[in-house]
Amino acid sequence: MAFDNLLLDRDGPVAILTVNRPTVLNALDTPTTDELRRAILELKHDAAIRVVIITGAGEKSFIAGADINELAALKPTQGKDHAQRGQHVFDLLENMGKPVIAAINGFCLGGGCELAMACTLRIAADTARIGQPEINLGIIPGYAGSQRLSRLVGKGVALDLLLTGRQVKADEALAIGLVNRVVPAAELMATAKAVANELASKAPIAMRYIIEAVNRGLEISFESAQIHEATLFGLVASTADMREGTRAFLEKRKAQFKGE
Repeated sequence: MAFDNLLLDRDGPVAILTVNRPTVLNALDTPTTDELRRAILELKHDAAIRVVIITGAGEKSFIAGADINELAALKPTQGKDHAQRGQHVFDLLENMGKPVIAAINGFCLGGGCELAMACTLRIAADTARIGQPEINLGIIPGYAGSQRLSRLVGKGVALDLLLTGRQVKADEALAIGLVNRVVPAAELMATAKAVANELASKAPIAMRYIIEAVNRGLEISFESAQIHEATLFGLVASTADMREGTRAFLEKRKAQFKGE
């Protein structure tokens, strides 16, 4: 599959997806978002890929936001459709059933922050700057940023970031729970790959069900979430991976999971 604005590399069970528009700090426009959708679906159904890393080309930016030239040209009747198109793509990313790691290598703003929040884990370079500055353009987040941000960092902190539009440095992003880890910029991709390979060694079906249990559980009542978790537990308990994992534990060896 060929892309104009993305680079897709495979390294064993890990896929590295790079937004490749460095001249505009990897800003997201509609063609790039459409390519992301195609790439996500391709990787979702690629059984050889167990983990995905998303990053941005160059050293300055992960994704600096949406393409402002495109936003400025939107007609009043197009805004909602534009937002829902992006939300759909990020929903696919969040629920693709495989861990997705955002390797945040610089500016991660607006749509870039929204994309990172849709990923399973976020690892930031110590040079990263993260935020939702839409208020400064007279608009609001459109790719579910107001919703994912409040779920990640809580209502009060989310409102602070959304209403001021301020950018937070990597250490503050870690402190408020917006990212999972902060590493020196020179070590970012090596760290992301090490985490990805660790995750790739885990049981793929259990991994998929854990992600589903957490994502869906946040949206329903606790009682319903418990029932859903129990149902998923019942399904995973019937897998060959479960038998391999328990047998390996009893035999004091490392399990070899096949996703079956």
